[in-house]
Amino acid sequence: MSSATNWMRCSPAWIFFCFCCLPLLLLALPMPPKGAGVAPASHSCRLRKISFQESYIRNRTYTLAKLARLSDQDTDNRLIGQQLYVNVQETNRCYVMKRVIEIIVNEVLLSAPRNHYPHIQEVAQFLAALSKELSGCKFSGHREHVEKNLEEMKDKMKQLGVSGKNKAIGELDLLFDYMENACTEAPKRIVTSKGGNKKKN
Repeated sequence: MSSATNWMRCSPAWIFFCFCCLPLLLLALPMPPKGAGVAPASHSCRLRKISFQESYIRNRTYTLAKLARLSDQDTDNRLIGQQLYVNVQETNRCYVMKRVIEIIVNEVLLSAPRNHYPHIQEVAQFLAALSKELSGCKFSGHREHVEKNLEEMKDKMKQLGVSGKNKAIGELDLLFDYMENACTEAPKRIVTSKGGNKKKN
């Protein structure tokens, strides 16, 4: 009985505390930074600039592409180019290039004859490592334009048959540059014929 009486005596004080003091204490607590707990999507769609500055792998990639272009007689078609970015926001370009790398590695480089394409295994491993580093890179928004552009690239490569795979290898230098431009913090700039600077896409 005494316990019930004590509770009844204390309850008005607790009610006063809950309604008056507790909200003030909550307001006094430090607020978390805006967006805390949710990492910006762009952070997972970024690669370190140094990944593209290793002269060894850059030279291997460019040399391999140059060798493949020697036997590419098709000058009308291009697999890697601005058509991949049609109706795609700039913030989603790294995601697009990640998908392109996955396609080129899995459908072209891993099955290409190593005796015909020197260093192709090293280049494939390098690109696969970049793709793995971008595993958390997600697309923001609607993906129908991205899927359409990628399907057109894959269809064009299939239509060209063996020549299509050789063309993909011959454009590895373009893929290297597009990847660097889309996925590093500071996009590269190239000098135009008039001497001005222009962002390389």
